[in-house]
Amino acid sequence: MSGNVEMTSVEDDTLGGRISLARDAAALSVEEMASILGVEERTWSSWENDRAAPRANRLGMLAGVLQVSIGWLLSGRGTGPGYSV
Repeated sequence: MSGNVEMTSVEDDTLGGRISLARDAAALSVEEMASILGVEERTWSSWENDRAAPRANRLGMLAGVLQVSIGWLLSGRGTGPGYSV
């Protein structure tokens, strides 16, 4: 039952919120993710804070690095981060 509560909260979250959630689940810092994707830290922070959105090519790279589906990033539905509970 708690799984449904988590899924609902993720679906209600924003793209930036899901990006931040997946980065935290991967135990990576903003600095590390920005470096891996080849963007500036302020760009990454803008994505997490919903001030900007990654372009399609970066979104695909981001999903791959964070091991989530693009669909999950965009809508909260699909393969999300694997948490150890």
